[in-house]
Amino acid sequence: MASRVWSESNNECDSISRNTGERSFVELARRETIYFPFSTRKWKRSTLMSNEDRIRGFIVREFGGRRLRSFTRDELQTYLDSKSSLSFSTVAHLRWDLRQIFQMAVAEGFITRNPAAMLFTPRACSTPEHPTMSVEQVKLALTVLDLRERLIFKLAVFAGLRHGEIFALRRNRLVDKTADIQERIYRGHLDTPKTRKSRRVVTLSDGVWLDVQAWLAVSPVVSEKWLFPSENLENPLWKDNVLYRHMRPKFKSVKLDWVDFQVMRRTYSTLLRERGVDPKIVADLMGHDVDVNLNTYTQTSLESRFGAVKTLESALVN
Repeated sequence: MASRVWSESNNECDSISRNTGERSFVELARRETIYFPFSTRKWKRSTLMSNEDRIRGFIVREFGGRRLRSFTRDELQTYLDSKSSLSFSTVAHLRWDLRQIFQMAVAEGFITRNPAAMLFTPRACSTPEHPTMSVEQVKLALTVLDLRERLIFKLAVFAGLRHGEIFALRRNRLVDKTADIQERIYRGHLDTPKTRKSRRVVTLSDGVWLDVQAWLAVSPVVSEKWLFPSENLENPLWKDNVLYRHMRPKFKSVKLDWVDFQVMRRTYSTLLRERGVDPKIVADLMGHDVDVNLNTYTQTSLESRFGAVKTLESALVN
C-alpha cells in the first residue's frame, strides 16, 4: 500500500517540473525519487515505516502538489501551529520532517534556502505524561497475572526489555540467567535491535530466571524457536494481542489498566535510579545512551523530590 501511494504520479506536477525546472514537494518526497531512497540507506525498517506513514498522512496530503519554491517560513510555522492539538512528539517529528526534506531540496539545488530551518514546535502542543508504577503497584500486578504474562511483565519491569525484544526472544538465547538480545519484532517484521547499543546481553534476576524455567517446562517445545510462540508455533505472539486480551483485563481488576509496555520500561529505569544504580549501568542494561536514559525513561517520584529537598535543608540548617 505504501509503495503504491508514494509512487503515484502527478501529471500536473511533472509538467511543472519539465516546463520550469522547478520541483514539487511530492516529487521530492515520493518514495522512488530522492528523499526516501537516500534516507532508507540509514533508516531501519521500523523508522522508515513510521516516517513514511507520518509524512504521507500529514505533509504530502497537505502540500503534495505545491512547488518547493512557493513555501515560506511563516506558512510552514502556521501549519505546525494548526497541529497543536496533536501530541508534542508528533508535531516535533513533523517539524523534523519538513526541515530534512527542504534541506535535501537545498542540497539538490532545487531551492536556494531552507524555509523550514527555523521552525519550532508550538508551545500549545500537549506534553504527554510519562507515568511509572510504584513498587506497590508492581507487586499488585504480579498477583493477578498468569505465568506467561507474568514472565512477559517481568522481562519488561525487572529486565528493562523493549516489547519488540521480548517477543523476538528465542529459547536458546536464554542461558545462565542472561538473555542475548539479537533480534526484535516491529509490526510483525523481524529485524535487528533498534540501535547498536540495543544488541546486548541482559542479566536476569533469580526470580525472573525461575519464571523462565517454569515457563519453558510447560510451554510448547520448539527447539531454538520463540520463547513466546503463537498458536501455530511458527510465529511469535503479537504484542497487542497479549496486552489487550490477556494483561489489560487482569490489570483492570486492580485498577492498573493504564499500564502498557512503555510504562513498564520506564518503571524499570525509574526504580533502578531511585535505588542509586549508576546511570551508565542502567543505560547499558536498557540498550541506549545515558542521556536518553535520564531524560526520556527515568522519572522522579514526589517521594524522591521530597527526599532531595530534605537532604539539602538538613545540610544547610544542622
